[in-house]
Amino acid sequence: MPDRKERRKRSRREIRWPITILADHATLEGETVNIATDGLFVSCEEPLRLNEIYGLSILPPNHRPLGVKGKVVWSDLYGIDKNDAAVGIGICLVEVSDEDRNYIEEIVLNYLK
Repeated sequence: MPDRKERRKRSRREIRWPITILADHATLEGETVNIATDGLFVSCEEPLRLNEIYGLSILPPNHRPLGVKGKVVWSDLYGIDKNDAAVGIGICLVEVSDEDRNYIEEIVLNYLK
């Protein structure tokens, strides 16, 4: 089987931070799996609609929440344990303040160096 070609242009870091997703029908809780300056991989218990834009509150430790908007670009079953299944969601950041983008960029570039 041929190797999958990496299509991402930006570095990602495995960072697990709580995240709150503001959907029309509910407020969902999840966790980031990895973070880049232009997107997130999120794990939560419910799927989100593809191509929809959601308000997100990312909760890094020792920092104020980051309020961003992101578009769901893919969704799939992520992890299955004996009790439940989690959904993995790829989110492209579409609205981020300069201050929050700089913070994310600093974390991604310097995390665990």
